[in-house]
Amino acid sequence: MTVATLVPVFAALGDETRWSILTALGEGEASASALAGRLPVTRQAIARHLTVLQEAGLVEPVRAGREVRYRVLGAHLSSTARQLDRIGAAWERRLAAIKAIAEHPDHPEQP
Repeated sequence: MTVATLVPVFAALGDETRWSILTALGEGEASASALAGRLPVTRQAIARHLTVLQEAGLVEPVRAGREVRYRVLGAHLSSTARQLDRIGAAWERRLAAIKAIAEHPDHPEQP
């Protein structure tokens, strides 16, 4: 996963309503109408938010008869989480090196 693919994901997740929709879909598939019944947002607004989530690769539509339901794409979320873990680990290594230098500035074996 590259920065170019992470940016749309973070932009999508940065909105509180989209986060609420994603959380609700984490409990199971739902239509825009069903989500509007559970959240304090109109069906039209839910549909727009679902489009953003779909474009970011976080949800996908699933046709169930005449109804379109949405479900979370867990693989994409897992991939994003792994990327964040890698970034976090790199920062932890950097901070540990800075701490070692700060605590022992005269130590000859600094990284």
